[in-house]
Amino acid sequence: MEGLSGENSMWSLKSVIYTSNKMEIAVVNIKGEDTGRKAALSENVFGIVPNDHAIYLDVKQFMAHGRQGTHKAKERGEVAGSTRKIKKQKGTGSARAGDIKNPLFRGGGRVFGPRPRNYEVRLSKKLKSLARKSALSYKVKEESVSILEDFTLENPKTKDLMGIIEKLSLVDKKTLFILKENDRNVYLSSRNLSKANVLYCDDINTYDLLNADNIIISEGSIEKIENLLG
Repeated sequence: MEGLSGENSMWSLKSVIYTSNKMEIAVVNIKGEDTGRKAALSENVFGIVPNDHAIYLDVKQFMAHGRQGTHKAKERGEVAGSTRKIKKQKGTGSARAGDIKNPLFRGGGRVFGPRPRNYEVRLSKKLKSLARKSALSYKVKEESVSILEDFTLENPKTKDLMGIIEKLSLVDKKTLFILKENDRNVYLSSRNLSKANVLYCDDINTYDLLNADNIIISEGSIEKIENLLG
């Protein structure tokens, strides 16, 4: 994977340093300040050659599984109404017509209407892992990944999380926080922010990774992500 320049990065702490099979990114705190530490990212997860088709399939599955599949419209045989022929077949000077449930009439059944169906798409674990590693690799290449030291909030307050986003200079950008484990206060604090999303390592998916302008990974979640996807 080619080296990354820091010219277009949001702040200089995002520059990536390569050492053997690891990439090092500076760790910042919730004030946006350099902590002096470097986080090592595995190239097997964050630096692979992206597979666009795997990404397509995983996003397709994510979108399909968001559909309920309960859509239904009544067809001719399901609409309530008389089955009597409404007029004689010939001699009226107009088109032939059967009963009042004819789809051409108001209140009639729908032709080939939608029916309940299952939109499930099956993919192998290996392919989904490849898609997520590809998405992370794209974001690292775009310098859209930052490492934030582990943090929590004392209370679920939108204002507190918004303050962190402001310190990281990510206001008005779609930001995805990836945390190591369930943090109820951080999650609840993000629900009123239309451009902020919080996921835990076990829940990361290709769609949310690509949909975010910037990905903020907590320092403690790196190892867990690498174990899940590596």
